[in-house]
Amino acid sequence: MNTLKIVLDSDGRKEEILFQIRRMVNAGYTGRNREAVRQHIEELRKEGVPAPESTPTAYEVISKLIYFDPEIEVIGNRSSGEAEFVLLCSDHEVYVGVGSDHTDRELESVSIIKSKQICPNVMTPYVWRLNDVRKGWDEMILRSWVVSDKGEKVLYQEAPLSVMMTPEDLMSFVKNKMEDKRLEGVVIYSGTIPLLGEKPNYNNYFEAELFNPDNGKKLNCAYNIQVLDFLVG
Repeated sequence: MNTLKIVLDSDGRKEEILFQIRRMVNAGYTGRNREAVRQHIEELRKEGVPAPESTPTAYEVISKLIYFDPEIEVIGNRSSGEAEFVLLCSDHEVYVGVGSDHTDRELESVSIIKSKQICPNVMTPYVWRLNDVRKGWDEMILRSWVVSDKGEKVLYQEAPLSVMMTPEDLMSFVKNKMEDKRLEGVVIYSGTIPLLGEKPNYNNYFEAELFNPDNGKKLNCAYNIQVLDFLVG
């Protein structure tokens, strides 16, 4: 199994935890608001991604494809990030992080599940206990930023978690999809929220944030995207 070194941020104290990751799942189309789900489906349809037969969805992802790195490498110029909350499920605790399901949009139009393997899942190593933030969950804000064609950092996504499936519903959905019905050691990427603009951004920077207005704390995940193009001839 892959071992992740995560840092639990609780009441101002930071504790390093070794999390044994057994499986990783990327969920999709997980909005509580069906109109928001329809909007996201239309965003992807414009990029050539076929609509799913049913929603929500779940995709298996190679468990070692989870990065804390400040830079990732991709193939081709049509990949983009998606802000997502991340649930790390152990046998006695559930931790919450923030990250990005970075996706190759060109390959996604051919095979969604393969597009999830060619780019990594990125997340922050810092996490909260779900129990510590569950009371104010719906009010927390998920957002992301990208760099525009003019080189300016711009807001790309923003919505409260009230628009998405609750963590309990998301875990129940994934558990029912699991052959062994076990969530221990499973990392779940939540699915994302609609874009503020009309098209995905394919520039070289992505940043995701989960903000808790109850205490002003935030989890942040930012990375640069390097396209592999160093060979000539």
